[in-house]
Amino acid sequence: MKSRNRSLALLFALIVTGVVLGGIIGDLLSDKVPLLAYSYPIGLKTPLNLDLRVIEITFGLVIDINIASVIGFLIAFIMYKRL
Repeated sequence: MKSRNRSLALLFALIVTGVVLGGIIGDLLSDKVPLLAYSYPIGLKTPLNLDLRVIEITFGLVIDINIASVIGFLIAFIMYKRL
């Protein structure tokens, strides 16, 4: 059998695309399908500040996961497996 050349960059790109498109579709259809309106934020709620006297850096990241973005993730992962 011929081995398939699949890279991690392709996996990452497919998963990010699936999650983003799933999130957008979930936001658009949340009025018609109330189940898609449920979401769970993951990340830093308040920003983390690092003051080094010369420069001040602020870190913050919140990822809002909803049902549609999970479905998009699963579809992207299945597509990657079938490539």
